[in-house]
Amino acid sequence: MTPRHQHLLRICREALVGGWTAQSTGEKLLTALILNRGDWLSEMGYTMADAIDRVGLDWIALIPDVAKILREEGQILDTIPTLRSSATTQ
Repeated sequence: MTPRHQHLLRICREALVGGWTAQSTGEKLLTALILNRGDWLSEMGYTMADAIDRVGLDWIALIPDVAKILREEGQILDTIPTLRSSATTQ
C-alpha cells in the first residue's frame, strides 16, 4: 500500500466519524467519491464529473483500492440505497 492509499484511508475514516476537518477541497472531493456521498459533492457545488476533473486521474485510480479496504472493514456498504429501495422498505 502506498502512502497515497494510506492518506486516503485516513481522511475517509476521519470523515466517517467526525466529518471534515482541515482537508483540502481535493481531499474532500476524493472522500465524497470514495464513500459514495453524492450529497457531499452537491453541498460543495460539484458534480461527479467536476470532482473527477478537479482531483485528477492519478488520484481517481486509487479509489477502487481504498473503497475495497473500507468495505472489508465494514466502513462502507456494498450498495447505495436508492429512492426506490428506500420507498419499498417503508
